[in-house]
Amino acid sequence: MSARPFVLTADLLLRAYRLGMFPMAESRASRSLHWLDPEARGVLPLNKFHLPRSLMKTLRSGRFSITADTQFAATIAACAAARANRPETWINLEIERLFTELFALGFAHSVEVWADGQLVGGLYGASLGGAFFGESMFSTQTDASKIALVHLVARLRLGGYVLLDTQFITAHLTRFGAVEVPRDDYHVLLAGAVETSARFQAAPEPTLLAAEIAAMYAHSREE
Repeated sequence: MSARPFVLTADLLLRAYRLGMFPMAESRASRSLHWLDPEARGVLPLNKFHLPRSLMKTLRSGRFSITADTQFAATIAACAAARANRPETWINLEIERLFTELFALGFAHSVEVWADGQLVGGLYGASLGGAFFGESMFSTQTDASKIALVHLVARLRLGGYVLLDTQFITAHLTRFGAVEVPRDDYHVLLAGAVETSARFQAAPEPTLLAAEIAAMYAHSREE
């Protein structure tokens, strides 16, 4: 009798995140996943988010409109799409399938950025307790992914989250206050975060959202 092929489930994926691991594929066409638990982990402290003046000006301009959890499938597909500056992606069909399942179960979320009725930027990630694991973002217009990040952070703060895991550090994320922490320190942060009660704010009351973003900007000016 032949053994049944192993099938990774959404539940197993959540268990991996709880242990500090996350999956990546070598390419879009790859059928296998690699599990990572890097020695240094990227974290964006939610209470120290830096909101640049130029980006706040863009937010106030009304150039973009923002939603959350309305176009998850389109957002992850856009994150996985090849682009001129990134011809290859680590999001394969297996990751897309698993995160779509997580979204249906309420353990994954997306933030979408719109201009003239078109989806021009966004991000998605997994949610477990008070921890949010940012997976990927995309942008087809200047600042669209940055706007998505600002709105993600505001929603996480309103929802009582205590950890935003960025996996790795990039110059883009460092600009907003992301830092690297050693693996052991990250696991301590993670253990507390996943046991924290939080709720993703997909559609917060507009005045509360605006006040939260204003508070983030005020803190940035004080630094």
